[in-house]
Amino acid sequence: MQKQNETPASTEISFLNCIDLSNPDTQQSVSLLKQACLDCGFFYVTNHGISQEFMEEVFSQSRKFFELPSSEKMKVLRNEKHRGYTPVLDELLDPDNQIHVGDYKEGYYVGVEVPEDDPEAHKPFYGPNVWPEDGILPGWRQTMEKFHQQALGVARAVARIIALALDLEADFFDKPEMLGHPIAVMRLLHYAGQISDPSKGLYGAGAHSDYGLITLLATDDVYGLQICKDKDAQPQVWEFVAPLKGAFIVNLGDMLERWSNCIFKSTLHRVLGNGQERYSIAYFVEPSHECLVECLPTCKSEKKPPKFPPIKCGTYLSQRYKDTHANLNVYNKSSKLSLPEQHFKSTSLSDNCHQSSQIQ
Repeated sequence: MQKQNETPASTEISFLNCIDLSNPDTQQSVSLLKQACLDCGFFYVTNHGISQEFMEEVFSQSRKFFELPSSEKMKVLRNEKHRGYTPVLDELLDPDNQIHVGDYKEGYYVGVEVPEDDPEAHKPFYGPNVWPEDGILPGWRQTMEKFHQQALGVARAVARIIALALDLEADFFDKPEMLGHPIAVMRLLHYAGQISDPSKGLYGAGAHSDYGLITLLATDDVYGLQICKDKDAQPQVWEFVAPLKGAFIVNLGDMLERWSNCIFKSTLHRVLGNGQERYSIAYFVEPSHECLVECLPTCKSEKKPPKFPPIKCGTYLSQRYKDTHANLNVYNKSSKLSLPEQHFKSTSLSDNCHQSSQIQ
């Protein structure tokens, strides 16, 4: 069995550009980011302002939740707003290759906290979060809310560099209809140690691309995340992304690929289990519900007209979540989790060339 920190044997390792958010040379950061976005859509972000001590506390609290008995975790099962616990097999990301089963991971969604009496609370992905009882996990909610807030600050800093790389004003994505009032979803993830076998359709997380603007990923030191830079290659070549302590791994989502008229890449990725437990925290950043995602003015011309029609963010996201998550009706108090393939209904809303969803 592979030991922690040990490089996987006989497997390609992808070397990613590293964006230092403390670097005063903005142009250097823009150049490195642009190169990464044109190449593979993945890069590291360091010196992002979230302390290592706090990151370790968030991971510690995450482990405490996933160590709870199943009966306790099911008390905070995800709701129709996608807040709360997602059991093993709840999500199916690659139905062409994951035969009859979903992902061998469990998760926990935390979104932007919106009180029930707020006029915005009726919108998808908005509303109150679901929290474990404080008596069971003291301080858990406060830790997660603090991380959610700090991660959004990191995402906005990265988005400003992306804007410059697309020849836009630095504050382009700061507008109220974009990241001023975002749909920002944090997801704690736990892979329990299942050994993946692609030949049998068994994955920690099936191959997919994320469908928002960008995703920040914090991970422990266990290898698992792989990327495929060329989805059309036969056979596909998968490369591991090395964990980097203290850094976020950042990847572009389908919305940004759409916005940029396919100039920037939203890259296929997946997670393979190697028999070890693995923890990660994904932070998905999308614009507001009403944001109209359409080709950016700097990314189109007479020779390169827009490839996709405009679409509202809220409409797009709602369909994507529906496509990849089990119907909540499959859960009941008297039965164990068993999710046959027919519970994952997919309607075609693809706006790029790869399977779209979000989990890492």
